[in-house]
Amino acid sequence: MIRKLIVQFIRHIDSILLATVLMVLVVALMVLYSASGQTFAKVNAQIVNILVMLGVMFLVANTQPQHIERIALPAYLLGMALLIAVALVGDISHGARRWLNLGITKIQPSELMKLAVPIMLAWYFSKRESMLRSSDYLVAGVILLIPVLLIAKQPDLGTATLVFAAGFYVIFLAGLSWKFIIGSGVAFGAALPVLWSMLHDYQRRRVEILIDPSQDPLGAGYHIIQATIAIGSGGTTGKGWLNGTQSQLDFVPERTTDFIFAVFAEEFGLAGCCLLLLLFTIIIGRAFVIASQAKSVFSRLLAGSIAATFFTYCFVNMGMVSGILPVVGIPLPLVSYGGTSLLTLGLSLGLLMSVQSHKRLVATD
Repeated sequence: MIRKLIVQFIRHIDSILLATVLMVLVVALMVLYSASGQTFAKVNAQIVNILVMLGVMFLVANTQPQHIERIALPAYLLGMALLIAVALVGDISHGARRWLNLGITKIQPSELMKLAVPIMLAWYFSKRESMLRSSDYLVAGVILLIPVLLIAKQPDLGTATLVFAAGFYVIFLAGLSWKFIIGSGVAFGAALPVLWSMLHDYQRRRVEILIDPSQDPLGAGYHIIQATIAIGSGGTTGKGWLNGTQSQLDFVPERTTDFIFAVFAEEFGLAGCCLLLLLFTIIIGRAFVIASQAKSVFSRLLAGSIAATFFTYCFVNMGMVSGILPVVGIPLPLVSYGGTSLLTLGLSLGLLMSVQSHKRLVATD
């Protein structure tokens, strides 16, 4: 009986996706051990986070997409209520109001919206599939922009960017006109002076430092300068595991979280970076394959959004660390230390596996 349940449970797991994710996680633990000063405290904590992530992934993978679709609207409304509560009574830390104190614990509702928004939009377009009109894209834009603006106001530009990207990918995959996209791009470019004036001082400072980090080498430009030095010093083959001078001598800031890629690049060099990029490419490619094989509009849009959002995570973090994008505090997926990001990834991977393993059930439902 137990064996039958285990077999039934495991058959919903995508072996290619799981194997690649596990390889990245092994690399991540190696880098984390080095980045944390060769101590096991954070490694042990991250192992617990990984086990929780895998448990959530297995559970979601065994949940049919129809059940996930049914909670789309309640999850979105709950997330919106929590964001409004944060704006009204949220805890302020380091000048930002992002956390909601529930007494026994604190939560960051913006993290919920990384998945609640694309699930909501995928549900909305699946309901409008047979009668989709231009006005539906405007409604979808409102559904997306309200939580994005609430998160940006906290302020949390990094999370707002990811939520916007996840939602936009759903709208794009639902058939958004290229004319509208190009027109919006032109309008955005024209509005940049106005948007620039609306940014907080520290956000404008990030852009200025991106252009010339040397104007404040010991302050705002320190992160980018030290990270690029670490990446460049790694060369072709790297300095070797545990031998990165920039990281081991504590020059690289936030080296276990947002800037862990700099530690990896210094120790494993260009060759290691290419291998890591290959593993990420396999995950993203497999996710797009799952999306292309989905048998329902909801599953296709959701899986496609997850695939594109995972790419955005990787691109923004690596671009940030290498100095081609502003520092916005986005972790490197599966590699950076932290339980919240791993939990979100576990949910995302579980959703992909659910779409893949239940596609026949969805097609006949």
